[in-house]
Amino acid sequence: MSGYHLELPTIQNWSCHSCSGCCRQHRIAITAAEHERLAGQQWTEADGIAAGQPLFVRMGRWPFRRWWRLAHQPDGRCVFLDDQGLCRIHARFGEPAKPLACRIYPYAFHPKGQQVVVGLRYSCPSVVRNQGASLSSQRGELKSLAAQVIPANVTQARPPRLHGGLRLDWPDTLRVVDALLATLREASSPIAIRLLRALHWLELLEQAKLDSIRGPRLQELLDLLRSASAAELPGTFDLDRLPEPTRVGGTLFRLHAGQYGRIDMDVAGRWLAGRRLKLLWTALRLARGGRELPGLSPEFPPLSFAALERRRDFPSFDFDEMLSRYFLVKLQGMSFCGRAYYDESLVDGFRSLALMFPVVCWLARWRAAVRGDGPVTIDDVVVALTTADHHHGYSPALGTFAAKGRLRTLHKLGDIPRFIARLGPALATHQPDG
Repeated sequence: MSGYHLELPTIQNWSCHSCSGCCRQHRIAITAAEHERLAGQQWTEADGIAAGQPLFVRMGRWPFRRWWRLAHQPDGRCVFLDDQGLCRIHARFGEPAKPLACRIYPYAFHPKGQQVVVGLRYSCPSVVRNQGASLSSQRGELKSLAAQVIPANVTQARPPRLHGGLRLDWPDTLRVVDALLATLREASSPIAIRLLRALHWLELLEQAKLDSIRGPRLQELLDLLRSASAAELPGTFDLDRLPEPTRVGGTLFRLHAGQYGRIDMDVAGRWLAGRRLKLLWTALRLARGGRELPGLSPEFPPLSFAALERRRDFPSFDFDEMLSRYFLVKLQGMSFCGRAYYDESLVDGFRSLALMFPVVCWLARWRAAVRGDGPVTIDDVVVALTTADHHHGYSPALGTFAAKGRLRTLHKLGDIPRFIARLGPALATHQPDG
């Protein structure tokens, strides 16, 4: 661990609760050494592996580099997941014998100047619910994992671009990140207002000429912009004052949110022609927004457009705590820009992160609407957030030129703040965190 300090998110707890969701959703890539070790363990039917069930799937094509991933059973479970939802490798040889990718999840490690920061993936429901031991109590284990995945030259990593081609040094980049964190920690206002404030002053910063504004002068500018945005958008700001999203923006948002709601990410990249046609047909129906929207996954089955458009109450206090923690951990963990997020700039990366708020609200409302006319429950929010974060920063589809262009168009139309205001809970129901 020499050469850098490991920074942990102090507001987050996590322990594995053996829900086995990660063993069903993820395709686990393994190293050549792991492939050789697992293949040499002589797994048989006596160990619970069905006859004829392959353990691995070979990836890549000649002459490109070939690699392996763990195979999955016909019902979608990892080949090593037993009927009780437990890992056969873990049971037989202990936790250290599992592939490194399995042991790391849901942690993520990213450079942050002279530090390495630990982030978490909210595709794990125990992370979303903040269940388990504090991360500070797991520092020893995290140090051990970090030593296995972090390169020796990590402190030489370049900071992400601020916007366009402008790249600040690490101290100034972290000044901007810290200003975003400070804005989102203003718990006397609902999370929707805090996101709008951050988007507001970040756009002003993008327009400023920063050629000679560095160090303390940049900090003064950031403090001024934050104060101006707080005055422009007080905690009592009526979100209904913002206009409705544009019609074009509505089409783009449904396409964007639909990609977050479907479970079709596969690192293999091998698609049957029928699957491609189904995805295309789903996208066309989402874009049109007709009477009935197509099903995205078992959690989000076909639904009438009118039912999804209906305004619903949210569990405001729990909702605000959960979403606030999500955004703070993503920011602190540097999981929203640079190489951690499709090589996007800090500004564009934050806009994409902020758009997760209406995406999660939209999916939570979808799940509630399937039940009827009742309110959104915290379970709806948990399912929506775990589903969406499964894709955020990891789905190849969201890193394409088309997906990035869709985000930039939503920004140019001014629709990102409008979707935040329109799809979230009513402001009047907010209960401050403290």
